Amino acid sequence: MAVVSFARAFRSLADEAPDRIAFVCDGVEASRGDLELAAQRRASDWATRGIGTGDSIAIALPNCIDFFECALAAWKLGAVPMPLSHQLPEHEQREIVSLASPALIIGAPAQRYPDALCIPDARQPDTKTPPAQLPDRTSPHAHAIASGGSSGRPKVIVDGHPGEFDASAAHYGMGPDARVLIPGPLFHTGPFLNARECLLRGGLVVLMSRFDAERALRLIDEYKVQWVNLVPTMLHRMWRLPDEVKQQFDLSSLERVVSSGAPCADWLMRGWIDWIGPNRMHEAYGGTERIGGTSISGKEWLERPGSVGRPTGGRKVKVVGEDGEELPPGQIGDVFFLPPGGQGSTYTYVGATARSTRDGWETLGDMGRLDEDGYLYLVDRRTDMIVTGGENVYPAEVEAALDAHPAVGSSCAVGLPDDDLGQRIHAVVQASSDIEDELRAHLAELLVRYKIPRTFEFVTEPLRDDSGKLRRSKIRQDRLPKQVD
Repeated sequence: MAVVSFARAFRSLADEAPDRIAFVCDGVEASRGDLELAAQRRASDWATRGIGTGDSIAIALPNCIDFFECALAAWKLGAVPMPLSHQLPEHEQREIVSLASPALIIGAPAQRYPDALCIPDARQPDTKTPPAQLPDRTSPHAHAIASGGSSGRPKVIVDGHPGEFDASAAHYGMGPDARVLIPGPLFHTGPFLNARECLLRGGLVVLMSRFDAERALRLIDEYKVQWVNLVPTMLHRMWRLPDEVKQQFDLSSLERVVSSGAPCADWLMRGWIDWIGPNRMHEAYGGTERIGGTSISGKEWLERPGSVGRPTGGRKVKVVGEDGEELPPGQIGDVFFLPPGGQGSTYTYVGATARSTRDGWETLGDMGRLDEDGYLYLVDRRTDMIVTGGENVYPAEVEAALDAHPAVGSSCAVGLPDDDLGQRIHAVVQASSDIEDELRAHLAELLVRYKIPRTFEFVTEPLRDDSGKLRRSKIRQDRLPKQVD
C-alpha cells in the first residue's frame, strides 16, 4: 500500500473485511464496517456544521469505542484530533481550549464555550440519515496532545507529521494482524498512537475503559494479545498480584511488553524479565514531541542494567554539559536529541517554547549519561516534574492550587519514592493548623485527581524567602527515607 490518508487507509480495511472485529472495549465489539460507518456519520454531521480541513477537534471522552469513532471522523474531514482528559477540572480545560481554539469539542456542555461547537457526550448523529460521501482529505497534523507546562501552565503539542499512513513503516514490532492491549488513557500519546497504529494496520485493539491488574491479564489470555505498553505503576500492580492469580492466565501469546512513561525500577524490570523472558520485555523512553526516543530489550538490559537503550528511528542523542559542550561517555549532563528531519520536524508548541542548542538539538528536560556503545542511562530530571503512576505533574501547578486556599501562606510539592506509583506527591504547606480535609476538597475543584497530593505536612514557617525562591531540592532531600548502612 502506498502512503495514503488515515481515512483512506481505514476505509480500505473496512471494504476488504467489513465484518472483522477491529475494536473491543468492556466486552463490546465493533467491526471495521461498524467503525467506518459510525465515523462517516459523525464526519458528515460535523461537515454540515462547518468543520473542515485543519480544524482542531477536542475529544474529551473516557476510554471507549466512541473515542476512536470521533478520531476517525476528524481525519475524514482533514481535521486534527486533540485527545483531552475528560476528568480535567473546568478551569484547566478552559486554559487548554483557550490555547488550542478547537472548532469542535466532544464532551463539553454547549454553554461553556459559546464560540465553539460543543457536543456534550459521545452520542451519534441520527442513524436514519445516510452519511454523505466525503472527498479524501489528509489532516495537516496527525494529532495534537495537551500537556502540563514547567511553569504550571498547560501547553499543546501539535504533531509535525500529516495524517498519512505508510503500512511499510515499522512501528516497534507491531504487525498487520497484531492484537494489542491498550490499558492506558487515550488522551496520552502512547495509548493513542498505539491504538491508531494497530487499527490502521488491520489489527485488533483491546481497549480497557480503566486499568485493573487482574483484568489486564485476563484480557491478554482471552484475546491472545501480542503487544502491550504499560507504565511502571501498571507493571507493579500486575507483578504484586498473588502467584496463584497470575498463574491462572496464559501469557504465551505475548510478543512484546513495553515499559514506558516513567522510569522503571531495576528490580521491577528484572522481575518482569524473569516472568515473561528477556526477549519479550522492553523499555522505551521518549516524549510526545518525538524529537528523540530510545528502546532496549530485556536481553540488552540484563547486560546493561538501568539503561533505557539506544536511539530509534534514525534519531541522534548526545549529552551536553553546563558550558554547552558535548560530554564524553560516562559523564552526566543534559540529554539532547535531534530527529532525522532536524529541529521543528516533529512538533510545534502552542503555549511554550523549546529548550534547544544553537545547532537545533532539543531536550526533554532529563539528565543522563551515555556508555561507550551509545546506550543511554537517565540520572535525574533537570526540571522538577513529578512522574506519578505514569502521569507527569509539575509542582508549580499543584502549588498554585494550594496557594489559592485562603489559609495557605506558601507551599511546596515534591515527589517522594513510592513502590506502587514510582513517586507520590507530597505537599508541604505553611498554615496555622492541619487543614488537610479542607485542602483536599479545595483541590478537587481545581486539579485532576492524580495531581492531588497523596500526603500533606503542615509547617508554620514560610517556605519561600523574600525573593520568592524555594529550596525545593533541600525540602525533598530532607523528606527522603534515610539510608541505613
